[in-house]
Amino acid sequence: MPKNEGTIDRALRIIVGLAVLSLAFVGPQTPWAYLGLVPLLTGLVGYCPLYSLLGICTMKKA
Repeated sequence: MPKNEGTIDRALRIIVGLAVLSLAFVGPQTPWAYLGLVPLLTGLVGYCPLYSLLGICTMKKA
């Protein structure tokens, strides 16, 4: 699985994922907050299946 997310993209996904996931424990405590796992995991792994389907790559060309 080749990486297709750049550094900034990954950092934003991790931040947003943690923020949304935190709503499961504080705030409205809705189960929908577990959707925050999706951007968190894709940010940690560096691979987004949707990017792959759409042909998008946010990594810098070396």
